[in-house]
Amino acid sequence: MTTWSLRRRPGRTLGLLLLVILSFLVLRRLDWSTLVPLWLRHRHLGLQAKGWNFMLEDSTFWIFGGSIHYFRVPKEYWRDRLLKMKACGLNTLTTYVPWNLHEPERGKFDFSGNLDLEAFILMASEIGLWVILRPGPYICSEIDLGGLPSWLLQDPGMRLRTTYKGFTEAVDLYFDHLMSRVVPLQYKRGGPIIAVQVENEYGSYNKDPAYMPYVKKALEDRGIVELLLTSDNKDGLSKGIVHGVLATINLQSTHELQLLTTFLFNVQGTQPKMVMEYWTGWFDSWGGPHNILDSSEVLKTVSAIVDAGSSINLYMFHGGTNFGFMNGAMHFHDYKSDVTSYDYDAVLTEAGDYTAKYMKLRDFFGSISGIPLPPPPDLIPKMSHEPITPVLYLSLWDALKYMGEPIKSEKPINMENLPVNGGNGQSFGYILYETNIASSGILSGRVRDRGQVFVNTVSIGFLDYKTTKIAVPLIQGYTVLRILVENRGRVNYGENIDDQRKGLIGNLYLNDSPLKKFRIYSLDMKKSFFQRFGPDKWSSLPETPTFPAFFLSSLSITSTPCDTFLKLEGWEKGVVFINGQNLGRYWNIGPQKTLYLPGPWLSSGINQVIVFEEMMAGPALQFTESPHLGRNQYINPALLPRLLGCL
Repeated sequence: MTTWSLRRRPGRTLGLLLLVILSFLVLRRLDWSTLVPLWLRHRHLGLQAKGWNFMLEDSTFWIFGGSIHYFRVPKEYWRDRLLKMKACGLNTLTTYVPWNLHEPERGKFDFSGNLDLEAFILMASEIGLWVILRPGPYICSEIDLGGLPSWLLQDPGMRLRTTYKGFTEAVDLYFDHLMSRVVPLQYKRGGPIIAVQVENEYGSYNKDPAYMPYVKKALEDRGIVELLLTSDNKDGLSKGIVHGVLATINLQSTHELQLLTTFLFNVQGTQPKMVMEYWTGWFDSWGGPHNILDSSEVLKTVSAIVDAGSSINLYMFHGGTNFGFMNGAMHFHDYKSDVTSYDYDAVLTEAGDYTAKYMKLRDFFGSISGIPLPPPPDLIPKMSHEPITPVLYLSLWDALKYMGEPIKSEKPINMENLPVNGGNGQSFGYILYETNIASSGILSGRVRDRGQVFVNTVSIGFLDYKTTKIAVPLIQGYTVLRILVENRGRVNYGENIDDQRKGLIGNLYLNDSPLKKFRIYSLDMKKSFFQRFGPDKWSSLPETPTFPAFFLSSLSITSTPCDTFLKLEGWEKGVVFINGQNLGRYWNIGPQKTLYLPGPWLSSGINQVIVFEEMMAGPALQFTESPHLGRNQYINPALLPRLLGCL
C-alpha cells in the first residue's frame, strides 16, 4: 500500500501552503452580509432597553400587549382572538407556556393540537403581532400547581422553584426540548419573539437566591438571545430583581403604579418602564362572587400607565376557559379552587365576544397608533338548543367492575404516587379508596381536597380542609368503607406549593386506629377512561338513581354547529364531557352558572354528552346563547346578521 509523506513531497507542501494563503486573502475581501438572507439583515439588535425607551433596532418602540393563553382557547379560534387583538390596536401577544400540559409524563412531550405552541406563535407573526414568551418553568396563571407537573411531587423531598437537584434536573430536560422549539422563533432568527420572561413573580416566593440566576443561565445556555424580563407584583418586586434582566411590574391601580415605578427607578436607574400585567379583571373561585372591574376604571388606569411613559400588557386580553381539570387554587386562610371559566372579566369574554372594555380601549389605542386600525372581525355566532334528557345511566359502583383490578395497598397512596401512567402517578381527576370495617366510630384523616364518604353505597358526608372527622354509623358485620376524593386543583400561588399532593395523605383512622388493606381506583376521566364503557355497559335511567353516577345523552344538531353554553339547572356538582372533550367542572354554589361549549367541538348529527354527577341530577340539560355571568357584552348593530347566522 502506498503511503504519502510530506517530507518526500516538498512540492505538495508548498502548494498546500499557497492555497491556504490565497483562501485567507479571498475570505478577507468577501462581503459576509451577502450570505445573510435579505429578511434577516435588518434584524441584529432586537428589542433593547436604552434609557427610558425600548428600541426595536434603531426605532423607539412601545409595547402595547395583551395576554391570550393558547391552551385555554380552542385552536380553531386562535386566529379570531388574535385578529381581535390586532384590531384593538395592540402590537404584542404575551403567553405563558404550561409545563404540566406539555410534559404530562416524564420525558413524554405533547405539542400537538391545542398545545401547538409553535403554530400559535407563527400565527401571531402572520397577523402582525410581536410575541413576549413567558416559559416559566413556573407560570402561576391560575393553573394547577402553577404549571408545574404533578409527577415532581413523587419525590418526598421535592423543593419546587429552587436549585434542588431533583427540580433542576427536570427543568433542564424540559428546557432542552422546549427551547429547541422556541429558539428558531426568536426575532434575531426571523421570528416574532422579541423578549422572554425569566420565571414568574419569584420575588413573592424567594426561597433560593441561586434559583433565578440558574433559570436565566438555563435560557441563555439553550440559545435564548432576546431581551430578558422579570415580572413581579408589589409583594415581591423588592426581591425579584435579577442582574442583567429588566424588571417589570404587575398591578391594577394607579396608586401602585406610582409606588412601583419609583422603586424601580431607585433600583435599576434609567430604564424603560413596563407593566407586564395590568389586571383587566380577576378570576373567580367556587362559592365566591363574580369579580368585575368597570370599563371606565380600566380605561382610566390604562391611560395613566401610558401617560406615565410605560409600556403595558393587558392581563388578560382574552381569558378563555380552564377546560378539563387544569384550574388552580388559592390557599391562604381557606382553600379556594378556581372555577372552570377563565373569563376574568377581560377585554374579550370567555367566548371571544366584544365588551365595553374592548371598544373603549380600541378607541384609546387607535388614537395613539398613528395609523388606521383594521376592522374588528365578525362576532362568533351562538346557538341555543332544545333541552335534552339523559336516557342511559351507569352508577360509579357498577362502573367499578369495568375498571380492571384495583391497586392494592396496605396503606393509602396519594394521587401522585399511584403506580399508574408509566410510573408517573395520576395528575388530575378523582380517586376512590375502599377498605373493609367491622365497627362504627369516628373516621378521621387528611383528605385533599374533598372526600365523599360512603358506607357501602350510602353517602354519610364529606371530609375536607375544614371537616377532618366524621361519625360512621352503627353497622353489622363486614362493611365496605369508601371515600371518593376529588383533586379540586393544586395551589398555583403562595409558599405552600410543595404541599400539594392529593388524595388521602397519610393514614386514615377509625377510632384513632389506622385502617389497612386498601383497594384504590384511579378515576382520571381521560378519554381512555370512558372507552371501558361500551354500549352494553349502560342501563336505562331508573326513577331513583344511585349516586355518584354517569349520565349519557345525545345532542342532535341539524345545522352548522355554533358556540353554546350548557346550563345544568337542578344538578349539583360534577363534570361534563362532550364528544370526549372535558368541558370542566360545574357546581351549583356558583358563581359560574354555565359551561362554555365551543362550536368546533360539536358536529352536525349526534353528539355524545356524558355527565358525571356526584350527588343530585336535574331533569334536563339546557343549551343557551348566554353564559349568565353578568357581563355587559357589546354588540355592534352592524354585526347582528352574522350573530344571527346560527339561528
